[in-house]
Amino acid sequence: MSYYALVPAAGSGARMGGAQPKQYLPLLGQPVLRHTLAALCAVPELAAVFVVLAPDDEVWDSHDWSIFGERLIPLRCGGDSRAASVTNGLRAIQGRVDSEDWVLVHDAARACLTVAQTQKLIAQVDSDPVGGILAIPVADTLKRAIGEDAEPRIETTVPRDALWQAQTPQMFRHGQLLQALEWCPSVTDEASAIEFLGLRPRLVAGDATNLKITYPLDLQLAAWILENRDKP
Repeated sequence: MSYYALVPAAGSGARMGGAQPKQYLPLLGQPVLRHTLAALCAVPELAAVFVVLAPDDEVWDSHDWSIFGERLIPLRCGGDSRAASVTNGLRAIQGRVDSEDWVLVHDAARACLTVAQTQKLIAQVDSDPVGGILAIPVADTLKRAIGEDAEPRIETTVPRDALWQAQTPQMFRHGQLLQALEWCPSVTDEASAIEFLGLRPRLVAGDATNLKITYPLDLQLAAWILENRDKP
């Protein structure tokens, strides 16, 4: 079996409130997406890194991606949701990968991923019959809200025991993941689709530095992580 990465990067990033998709926002002088792809392309186990773009994406060609060589392969088949983009990407690579090959789906906006985190996931999930994801145990007290968004109030406290916060990459076999997403197209992550088949993906402990850039402050946090990661 071989390993491949697939990065859905066709979203608009509406919660960032910017004029351009968040995957192209500047982070330490480079687009967010460049940091994400650099991390994946540095993983020697990955045979190729596929990035799923919107068909009308005009920003991609304005940047030079040649440093990543032939291992980086753009696919202009993005959909109107994350699940649709991943599904379209999996269909697009059917002729290049085997149904039993592993596909690591990673958020375009998780620019602080490390080679070590990815290799840990591969090492622990490689022999698993289902697959698995990077995740971290929930540490904060959780509240379920009630009421309007303008004035939410606490309805109840949710026990955090055994709760984990899902991250990416999420690693599953190509054929099974495509089947799961075709059966359950409204999910927000790949593990949810696999769960729909009655299977239980493995949880592999990641860490909080693998954050998803969603709001403006997250860009500052990501910059600090990247700048200080190798400092004593």
